[in-house]
Amino acid sequence: MAKSRFTGGRRTGNPAAGARPQTAGNAAATTVTVDDAAPKKRTSPAQFFSQVRAEGRKIVWPSRKETWITSVMVFIMVAIAAAFFWIVDWLLGFASTFILAIGQ
Repeated sequence: MAKSRFTGGRRTGNPAAGARPQTAGNAAATTVTVDDAAPKKRTSPAQFFSQVRAEGRKIVWPSRKETWITSVMVFIMVAIAAAFFWIVDWLLGFASTFILAIGQ
């Protein structure tokens, strides 16, 4: 396992700028002001659909072989899960029947 270059765990901020982790002492002196966010520019429907088409062109679809392999793996896992839960259900049913039979 690699050792950290810094003692005391991870550093936050930009190490090149000499940022130091905040401690309880200097955290009280730091004040943060939040400006109101500028209102977002409205997008026209034509520009929206243009952006949707541009994002759609970036999609990398899986090949037919990848889709087939993934589908087969899903069906195998579903079969394994179904068998597992059927066995657990059968065992619990058998156990409850046995326990109730003892009480009669």
